[in-house]
Amino acid sequence: MSTLGQVRLVAGREISTRARDKGFILSSLVIVLLVVGVMIFQLVSGGTTSSTTIGVVGGNPSVTTALQQSGEAAGTEVTVTDLDDEAAARQAVEDGDVDAAVLDPTGDSPTLVVEASSDDDGIVRSAVSALSVAAQLAEQGVELQPAPQLTTTELDPADDDRGPAVVVALLGVVVLYGLLILFGQFVAQGVVEEKSSRVVELLLSTMKPWQLLAGKILGLGVLGLVQLVLIAVVGVTGALALDVVSVPGQLIGTVLTVIAWFLVGYAFYASVFAAAASLVSRQEDLGSVLTPTTLLLVVGFIVSLQAAQDPGSTLATVTSFVPGLSPLVMPVRMAAGEAAWWEVAVSVAIMLAAIALVVRIGGRVYAGALLRTGGRTKLREALKAERA
Repeated sequence: MSTLGQVRLVAGREISTRARDKGFILSSLVIVLLVVGVMIFQLVSGGTTSSTTIGVVGGNPSVTTALQQSGEAAGTEVTVTDLDDEAAARQAVEDGDVDAAVLDPTGDSPTLVVEASSDDDGIVRSAVSALSVAAQLAEQGVELQPAPQLTTTELDPADDDRGPAVVVALLGVVVLYGLLILFGQFVAQGVVEEKSSRVVELLLSTMKPWQLLAGKILGLGVLGLVQLVLIAVVGVTGALALDVVSVPGQLIGTVLTVIAWFLVGYAFYASVFAAAASLVSRQEDLGSVLTPTTLLLVVGFIVSLQAAQDPGSTLATVTSFVPGLSPLVMPVRMAAGEAAWWEVAVSVAIMLAAIALVVRIGGRVYAGALLRTGGRTKLREALKAERA
């Protein structure tokens, strides 16, 4: 069988084995539910607007307009209700039919009735002031004209609101972090299972270690990519259907960016996980050799959360070029518009160079330690065994 055929055979075996794994199926369902839940939460929290109901005694259309304009300036939707007298106003406030009531808003002694201190005080105060100024000008024979339309000129205009894109990128990083750990552990567990059961001895009688490693990483990588694309399709479809984002192109672009960084990050971490796992022969010993790599992932995830708050910070900028951290940090900076094209290019180039180095060294460790059983193999011993 050709080299390509052997790699394809191992990859197909990994895909068929893991696709039936209950842990893989359960994790896929949990991640999909997480994505849908976040979208629903975003929809509910984003769709909740501040509103208030204000009762008016002795009002007119100009009072209603002034209150609504004052509320709009404060970011509050104001509903105006006409009331008959002061007693009716007090009763409406006590019963909760209105949030506040204003008495004689255009007179000399306007009064605000509220159950307790609230933001309605500022809204009514602003409206009463505007009505008073308009009345005094009218007494002097001054006819008010509509205010001119304000034209805004941005010296450094942004293409669009980056907030939703950052949220999408951060959610994508959460999924990316989970998948990198999940599939990295799949690779590591597969390596140890083959060593402990001596299956690897049969496999290496027909193929080279690097072919086995390549097939394992490729197969699980394809499975991870399919899972990520499925999650992305569900997420994008749900976001557009629920109208969570207002710029579909921005959403799709951010999702594609996350998928691209998954491919780069997976190639790096899968090679490290496989090489580390080849040093042990029991599942119980996996934790000790995988901890350093897992901690690197955790650090990248924590920094990505910080980058979402301040994508232009020194920490976010520097770590977006560090191999292993960049797949989690750079997507957030890109979504926030803080990463120039050349920064992305440099980060990708550094990551590809790191992958080449990890694959070369990891492949040697994998080849040298794969047939060594009976305990934990030291890194130096694995490299010497490969050269021998």
